[in-house]
Amino acid sequence: MPTAVIAGGSVAGLASALALSGIGYRVLVLERAPEPPQSSTADATWQRPTVPQGLQSHTLTSLGVRVLRERAPQVLADARAAGAPLLDLTQALPAEATDSARESGDSELVALGCRRSSLEILLHRTVGNVADVTIRHDTTVVGLELHPRHRSVEAVVTGTGERIPADIVVDATGRRALSRRWLHGAGVPLAADRTSPSGLVGHTRFYRLTSRTLPGPLSRGHGVGDVFGHYAGVLHPGDNGTFSIALGSLPGDKALQGLRTRPGFAAAARATPGLAPWLEDGVSFPISAVRVISSPPNTLRGVAGPQQWPVPGLFQVGDAACITNPLFGRGMSLALDHAFRLADLLAEQPDIGIAQRRAVARMTHELFLPWYEQSVGSDRLRIARWQAAVDGAPAVPVPHGDLPTTEEIVNAARSDGTVWRGLMRMLMTLSTPAELFDDDKFLARVRQAASAGPAPSPPLSREELVRRVTSAGGTRR
Repeated sequence: MPTAVIAGGSVAGLASALALSGIGYRVLVLERAPEPPQSSTADATWQRPTVPQGLQSHTLTSLGVRVLRERAPQVLADARAAGAPLLDLTQALPAEATDSARESGDSELVALGCRRSSLEILLHRTVGNVADVTIRHDTTVVGLELHPRHRSVEAVVTGTGERIPADIVVDATGRRALSRRWLHGAGVPLAADRTSPSGLVGHTRFYRLTSRTLPGPLSRGHGVGDVFGHYAGVLHPGDNGTFSIALGSLPGDKALQGLRTRPGFAAAARATPGLAPWLEDGVSFPISAVRVISSPPNTLRGVAGPQQWPVPGLFQVGDAACITNPLFGRGMSLALDHAFRLADLLAEQPDIGIAQRRAVARMTHELFLPWYEQSVGSDRLRIARWQAAVDGAPAVPVPHGDLPTTEEIVNAARSDGTVWRGLMRMLMTLSTPAELFDDDKFLARVRQAASAGPAPSPPLSREELVRRVTSAGGTRR
C-alpha cells in the first residue's frame, strides 16, 4: 500500500486524506496545531494561530456542497444534523424576472450555512475514523528529502528532526505554501508566483439568533448585503442558529478604523441594507469579538503549476496552490474539489513520476486560473472605486469592452431569470466566467436586460458611513 504524508490538517489537508485513502493510500496527516475540541459544534471555537482566517465569515458554495454530496456524504449529513442549513439560492431569484419558474438545474443552486470551525471539526472526526488515516497534531514539516538521483520524494523531516518516509507528499499548509521553502532547501529552483492585490481588510463578528425564525429574507440566497461602491457588508447564516457579519474596507482606510470597535462595527452593520432586522434587541446576541484580518494578495503559486521544475510525488492543494479574495467565498469549495480531483488523477495515473506530476500541475492550473483571473479583474475595479471614494475623487466608470462586466451581469440578472442563473452558477463556483462568456445567447440576454435600466444607488454615501462609525464612538477591544 503506497503512503502519503499530508502537511496540514485543515480543510484541504483533511479532504486530501479522505480522498487519497479512498484510492488505496495509507495516509499520515501532520498538523502543527493542537487537536480540535471534542465537544459539540454548538459552541465551536477552534482557535488556531496557524489558520487566522478560520474565525472569519465563511460559506460553502454550490461547488462545495456538490463535492460533499458526491464524495463525502457523511460529512454533509453530520453538518445538517449539527444544525447547518442547506440554503436554496433560487429563493432569491427576483419574482418579476423572466424565466422565474423552477428549472431542472436549480437543484444544484444551494449553499451550506456553516461556520468554518464547525465544518473542520466534523471533517476531522470523519477522517479520524478512517482506518488507513492517522492524524498527528503538534507536528510541523520543515523539510523535504529527495532521491539523490531521481529527485523524487523520499521523505519529510519534522521540526523535531524525525524522518518520515513517503511515496507522495501533499502540501496543504494553506497560505504559507511551505513546499516553496522545502524545495528551496532541497536546491530546486522555484517558478515565480502570479500575484495581484486583494485590497481588503475584513472585520467579522458572530451572533446567535434567539429563535429559529429568520429575521429577514436572504437577498443573496445564501446571505444578505453586498459589495457596495465604497465598502462591503454581508451576513451569512451559520450552523446552530448562528450567523456572521463581515464588513470590508480598504487597507489603510483610517476613517473606518472604528469598524474594529464593537460600537463602530454595529453602527455600520445596522446601516447596511437588510442587516438591521437581524441585530434588533431580542432577535440575536453577539457571541464573539470583532475579529480583523488583512486579506493576502490573490496568488497563483508557481510551484503548483506547469512552469515548476517537476518533483515527482510532491503536490500542492487548496490555498497552497492558489489564493483568491475571500470576498468571493470560494476557498473552501475549491479546496474540497481540488483534493478529490488530485485523488482521481492519481488513480488514473498511479505511476509516480514526472508524467504524473506534470498532469497534476496542468489540472491544478486549469482549475484555479479562471478564478484567479476573475478575482484579479474584479478586485482592480473595486479597489479603484473604493480608493476614489476615500480620496473624494469622481467615481470610476465601468469599463466597456467586448465582454460584459460583472456589474452589468448583476444589473441584467434583476430582470432576466436566465442571466440570474448564469450569474449564480459563476458566483457559486459551478461555472467559470469563460463558460458563461462562450454562450452567445447568454451574452445577448445580458446586453438586452442590462440596457433596461441603471443599477440601484449605493445604500449610503461614504461620508454618511464614516459619520455613523465615528459618532458611534467606543474603544478598540
